[in-house]
Amino acid sequence: MPRCNGRAGFTLVEVLVALAIVAVALVAALRAAGQGTNNAGELRAQLLAGWVAQNLLAEHRARGEWLPTGIRRGAQAQAGIEFAWREEIVSMPSPQFRRIDVFVYAAPEESRTLARLTGFIVQPPGAR
Repeated sequence: MPRCNGRAGFTLVEVLVALAIVAVALVAALRAAGQGTNNAGELRAQLLAGWVAQNLLAEHRARGEWLPTGIRRGAQAQAGIEFAWREEIVSMPSPQFRRIDVFVYAAPEESRTLARLTGFIVQPPGAR
């Protein structure tokens, strides 16, 4: 019968190497989870900014407004978050139409556009 003189088990160096590998894997998993959380917040802000832009265009259409050309600025809250917006109203080749470009930013700075939407309004009858 074979006889075993050595003790069974792992050495201290082997255990430390295994712990280092587990630690690196856990750090990578935490970084990936944190990145996912940041992406979800960014997507939420872009969705809400898109709603702000859609609301602005829908209000113009519902009111039947004939806006003068130029730039308008304002702010609007959506889901408790304040957004700054800018509308650029541009004449079209046909005088009965105007194009509205809406840009929405995270308030108060206008450094990064969260949403951009283009719409058109038609001159209401009787408005000249």
